[in-house]
Amino acid sequence: MNPRSTYRLQLHAEFNFDAACGILDYLRDLGISHIYCSPVLQAAPGSRHGYDVVDYHRVNDELGGEQARARFLNKLREMGLGQVLDIVPNHMAITGSRNAWWWDTLENGTFSRYAPYFDIEWNAPEERLRNKILLPVLEDHSGRVIEAGKLKLERCGGGFVLRYYEHTFPVAPESVAELLQSVAARTGSAELSFFADVLARLPETGAEGGWAGLKAHHRNKEEIRELLARLCSERPDIGEAIDSAVAAMNADPDRLDGLVMRQNYRLSRWQTAGRELAYRRFFDVNTLVGIRVEDQQVFEDTHESILEWLRTGQLDGLRVDHPDGLRDPGEYFQRLRAAAPEAWIVAEKILQPEERLPENWPVAGTTGYDFLNLVGGLFVDPHGEAPLNELYREFTGEPVDFCALMREKKNAVLRDILGSDVNRLTALLVQVCEEHRNYRDYTRHELHEAAREVIACFPVYRTYVRAEAGEISENDSQAISHAVEAARGLRTDLDERLFDFLHGILTLQIRGPQESEFVMRFQQVTAAAMAKGVEDTAFYSYLRLVSLNEVGGSPARFGVPVEDFHKWCSDTQSREPFTLLATSTHDTKRGENVRSRINVLSETPAA
Repeated sequence: MNPRSTYRLQLHAEFNFDAACGILDYLRDLGISHIYCSPVLQAAPGSRHGYDVVDYHRVNDELGGEQARARFLNKLREMGLGQVLDIVPNHMAITGSRNAWWWDTLENGTFSRYAPYFDIEWNAPEERLRNKILLPVLEDHSGRVIEAGKLKLERCGGGFVLRYYEHTFPVAPESVAELLQSVAARTGSAELSFFADVLARLPETGAEGGWAGLKAHHRNKEEIRELLARLCSERPDIGEAIDSAVAAMNADPDRLDGLVMRQNYRLSRWQTAGRELAYRRFFDVNTLVGIRVEDQQVFEDTHESILEWLRTGQLDGLRVDHPDGLRDPGEYFQRLRAAAPEAWIVAEKILQPEERLPENWPVAGTTGYDFLNLVGGLFVDPHGEAPLNELYREFTGEPVDFCALMREKKNAVLRDILGSDVNRLTALLVQVCEEHRNYRDYTRHELHEAAREVIACFPVYRTYVRAEAGEISENDSQAISHAVEAARGLRTDLDERLFDFLHGILTLQIRGPQESEFVMRFQQVTAAAMAKGVEDTAFYSYLRLVSLNEVGGSPARFGVPVEDFHKWCSDTQSREPFTLLATSTHDTKRGENVRSRINVLSETPAA
């Protein structure tokens, strides 16, 4: 059932499912047909928004868990209301041991069964980071933190963790084999010696190949952990001996550093995130790691609960958060549609002026940013642009060319907070050039500068080229050509043929496995650059008329002619009759204060 109108409820610990039940009759009387809920799967503790999911198989305990969700569902049915849910397919939160998939990956590295779930670059260009996950969480260099006694090894039953203030990190089981063997020698414990031998051989077990090797690695690790916990419980003297050995290691910075360096992650000072991070984040948020939802197993594991709710009629629709972060959004929506053919699905997609959703996305449309900006533009008189420009220039001394400012700010975030993303792209481009004799002599610096400038000149959030399938639309080709030509004109210090080469790769005229990987990752970075460089930076620097500085808008577009607005409405009615048209924010003081939105659908012919 397609919604007639939706009302967003932002659920959190202070406004949970039971609290939401208390306002449903009020919302029904408003004329709402569907309640639109923020994400409800298990999020990080204290989350106010739910976008930091740690477990896709549980309902958030702070919202009341599954029982409270069932009560909420029954109340919806009683009121004759439907439900739309916000979902997060792009990333997960990595907060301690609460994300079991991430914890297992940190503990076991490439031998973890969940390692393929995360968008991690295991084959880093630098040897010191190869097969390791950089964790930029320390206040200072790791050696200084160790010498200051702020990082310590701890035993937890039959396992071990590294503790840094309130943060804990799993310890690779094989890395404590030597410590356990030394204790076994002192205590004469044959059992402990056996456990140490099994742990020391874990990497060999995992390397036996395929799923069988990974299962054996995991099974042996878990069995030894349980047996060691039991031994320490039954033989307190053994437990005390192990704890004494742990204390001795903590008192010896050299030995502790040796253990730390044997982990599947590299603890480092927080400043390294901007340049060396080897996993894809949600923009610049280090605690939100990208997941490979393009993998069928990952898709099924992350969508199991959602799809079950859709199949059983507990949900009517989905609002998909940040699809531009995905490797292949079109493929994702096609897979989602195949799994939920009757669902009403909208994409949280930010369109630039004159841009439309890709036609191959099987969705009802966007969440309404485009419509809001068009409506806002109706109240802006284009005749006021020239005098306002003059006033702005005179008062601030700043230029009024928003497009130039946009490129400047995008370049700034690409150098700074998104530096690690550009560095990974550059490493890929170096590999590509090595396979082409006419381009292999470009320096890493030249490749880095050219790629960054093309990203900064991109006119839209991203393109949707499917490199492996060889598919590129005319709109995408035009956007790429625009960006490359703009970058070429701005960077006359770089060889023109390098820009020709980039254009050929991005438009699929130059093909190959590495080229395809570059194209797919490049598109994810352009979206992040637009979001951070424009929404979070340029909009706060360009204050000519702040009402134009809205998500999905462009301050460069000064006013919307009425005929353009009607044409857009007519086109939308024919293309996407069930998209969201309007989004307005309201407060209700009935019970709790609830920050929510009413959304109206395009169900009637445009005026």
